[in-house]
Amino acid sequence: MSANPKHVWLHWPLICVLMLIGHSAVAEVYTYIDAEGNRVFTDQPHKNAKKVDIAPSNQIRSAPKKPSQASSAKPKPGPLFHYQLLRILAPEPDSTIRDIQGNLIVTVTNDPELQPGHVYRLLLDGKVYGDAGRSPVFPLTNIDRGTHLLSIEIVDQYGRVAERTPNQPFHMMRISLAQKRLANPCKNEEYGVRPECPIKDKPPEESSILPFF
Repeated sequence: MSANPKHVWLHWPLICVLMLIGHSAVAEVYTYIDAEGNRVFTDQPHKNAKKVDIAPSNQIRSAPKKPSQASSAKPKPGPLFHYQLLRILAPEPDSTIRDIQGNLIVTVTNDPELQPGHVYRLLLDGKVYGDAGRSPVFPLTNIDRGTHLLSIEIVDQYGRVAERTPNQPFHMMRISLAQKRLANPCKNEEYGVRPECPIKDKPPEESSILPFF
């Protein structure tokens, strides 16, 4: 079913007005009757055209929201927590470690207990050794011969050092198996137990039976 042409022409002026308004918020609109009897709307002045009054728009443009300072600001750290005690239990200060592979275990203690978000960090000769963590036990491997300095730090969640022990010296001696066996001779029951006392080096046991002549 085709649309009624008169019905279409009745709505055409309204459509034109809306298009002109949307085209420019400040443009002036004029209307007139053309030679064929049709009403025309235009934004250009025309002979015998009348100006159309347009009501101001009630649309309110909101100002762009500024980012909230509270949401973008990082939480400020509180007062730094301090421990009453932090010290290295092992090795003891100025102790000598004898290990062929240069390995040792470092253990620490503190009071009060480690706080949430805090971690231990070990320093060997003034440099961070390994990863920081909440375990108070640090295995060290392949440490060079000579004297070294140990220190332990407790670091909070903001990277601040809450406590640190003084540098504590120890001496690493990486002696050979032969040197260890020479310094501490092997006993019969230690063969196959101590690394420097392999079972193959165990001397044969003397027989208690006297030879018969």
